[in-house]
Amino acid sequence: MKISPATLAALALAAGSTNAFAPASPTRSISSLNAVSKKDTYQITLLPGDGIGPEIMSACKEVLGTLQKKCGFELEMTDALIGGAAIDAKNDPFPDESLEQCRNSDSVLLSCIGGYKWDSNPRELRPESGLLKMRKEMGLFANLRPAKVLPQLINASTLKKEIVEGVDVMCVRELTGDVYFGTPKGIDVVDGERVGYNNMIYRESEIKRIARVAGDVASKRGGKLCSVDKANVLDVSQLWRDVVTDIITKEFSDVELSHMYVDNAAMQLIRWPKQFDTIVTGNIFGDILSDEASMLVGSLGMLPSASIGESGPGVFEPCHGSAPDIAGEDKANPLALILSAAMMLRYDLDRAEEAALLETAVEAVLDEGLRTADIKQEGDGCKLVGCIEMGQAVAAQLEKIEVPVEV
Repeated sequence: MKISPATLAALALAAGSTNAFAPASPTRSISSLNAVSKKDTYQITLLPGDGIGPEIMSACKEVLGTLQKKCGFELEMTDALIGGAAIDAKNDPFPDESLEQCRNSDSVLLSCIGGYKWDSNPRELRPESGLLKMRKEMGLFANLRPAKVLPQLINASTLKKEIVEGVDVMCVRELTGDVYFGTPKGIDVVDGERVGYNNMIYRESEIKRIARVAGDVASKRGGKLCSVDKANVLDVSQLWRDVVTDIITKEFSDVELSHMYVDNAAMQLIRWPKQFDTIVTGNIFGDILSDEASMLVGSLGMLPSASIGESGPGVFEPCHGSAPDIAGEDKANPLALILSAAMMLRYDLDRAEEAALLETAVEAVLDEGLRTADIKQEGDGCKLVGCIEMGQAVAAQLEKIEVPVEV
């Protein structure tokens, strides 16, 4: 497979690229948030996590090894603990040494966390607490989750072809505020019965910065931004709507802004998802809606995500969970983590061309008819493969690509 410099640039940058995973237009000016400029050697922290995490990380490392050899740069990859693995080893879901290593890296690649084993632990000793700590301590306030329906997998969606064909949605979720982090919170005894409470709270400054990220993303995609809230009921959502409106109208005049209540947005994502281009919303609404949008493509096993801050390294991870029921059985799909690595290359390491090569290799594997169990359809004529073979296939496709000297 040969890709000319012009085609390669188009894959990474141009609208209407033949690469289904490439951005709809040039790398975001969120590129100003890139942790580092392009260089020959990068320090990458790997967080294999729990469940299928170590398996998909192993497959991804093989692919990245092939990529760096072909393109003449080096990724110095070092493992660190998070989640259940960290609880078992250190009695802490995100130890200070892991945090320090992440902060000192150029970027962070995370597999997945969690499992039944730790579900009954006190909250501070659950894997998810480590994930929240990492986001807060590293200032990862913006989560980008693309949901793009690929022609090779259109029949994997549970929705009709005419509903999902051509869907390309980016969900921009605020990640460090809202009810997940608001205080006071807890469970108390009042009048002889237990009362649980959390605080849904946003500062104006938090809304402004996520609105600017969303406006920038929307301006480089289809120019449409839908802000999702519950302003008809919640005061915090009214503030959200007011601030988002102010920022977008004043700073992003080329972006068409609309507003939608969260319950209607949940319905519209299933009814007619092609009406959406870029969605921006708060933490808890974004948690739910981004998972819903992800399933439009048929499997969480195909979807990457990026969590970024105003400075320092970002964290790149697949949208799926740790799937402890299939851990160690070579059934996991590593493609979402490989595509997350492509997002890392594009947004944190200033290597958009190499990101495009990874994405092209993934598409080529799908074109070959290779499928892991989560994207295999009965009677599709495709070959069922495991995690190891899928990773090897992506690496093999990379080997076939003739890389221009400029890369």
